[in-house]
Amino acid sequence: MELDLGAVRAFVAVVDEQHFGAAADQLELTQQAVSRRIAKLESALDTSLFQRARGGILLTQDGATFLPHARALVALADRAVASMRHGDRPLRVDVLGTRLVATELIRTFHETHHEVAIDVIVSRGLRSARSAFANESIDVAFARVVGEVEPGIESVPAYLEPLHIVVGREHGLAAQRQVRPAQLVGLTAWMPCNEPGSEWADFYDDLARCFGLTIDTSGPDFGWDNLLDDIASSRDRYTFGGQRLRTPWHPDIVQVPIVEPTPVYPHSMLWMRNNRHPALPLLIDHVTAGFRTFDPETQWLPPAEVRAGSFAALGGSKAVPEA
Repeated sequence: MELDLGAVRAFVAVVDEQHFGAAADQLELTQQAVSRRIAKLESALDTSLFQRARGGILLTQDGATFLPHARALVALADRAVASMRHGDRPLRVDVLGTRLVATELIRTFHETHHEVAIDVIVSRGLRSARSAFANESIDVAFARVVGEVEPGIESVPAYLEPLHIVVGREHGLAAQRQVRPAQLVGLTAWMPCNEPGSEWADFYDDLARCFGLTIDTSGPDFGWDNLLDDIASSRDRYTFGGQRLRTPWHPDIVQVPIVEPTPVYPHSMLWMRNNRHPALPLLIDHVTAGFRTFDPETQWLPPAEVRAGSFAALGGSKAVPEA
């Protein structure tokens, strides 16, 4: 048995409008055409989907059972059609936060490609990006990737961001022009935003293990602005920030680069292999053209990234889709 999608769409419209005539108007059909489609669907399913009542129409038990499946069929069909019309919608880009470097990469891309409409979507990193790719609600994600990506997902290295420490002006390291990891031993980095299991928390766990650092993740996390207020008033705590992090101006906050070696946070760009949005190849070219490879003599990466070698050069998985 094959279901007629037009009949399924008519069924959903009648349920939503609670009236055959209103459903016909929505679908730009005659009321008789809608009635014929419902009759055809009921014949295919060998059941009645509606029963007439004094106040209008009601779903039968079989109709109520079929409704969620009908909605899913219509939604899937609409997404399939939309996937062939990428030029009609913005490029949807998933980022962890608008203050982070991924947003800066998108902004500089837009400066040279004003014709590309972009929707920036703030998420919870790679964990939410996976499901967003699955339901096709995003085109691109920026995240740290450890190991192999899932089948069907492509990725390229996007940016290695040098880390700074962020301290208050009364902190003992505030007057330094630069600090070495060894100078941070015995001090406490406060990072309440480090959610257990997130790709960024794993990065800082590796950093702490490698250099013998102490990271306090106790919360609650009230956001970056409140964290800066607390760091500014502390003489012994600090936090980490990226070189291109758009830190809000604060009169009592200082950022100091970390050197010998410089830890770099690895950002990758990901997209679905079958995505055919016409702006996607342009964004891939923009990101790869600006990428600077890992320098093991002066920089530090977690062992997983070093073993993978993906940040040593633009290699690995980067099948660029055709427009």
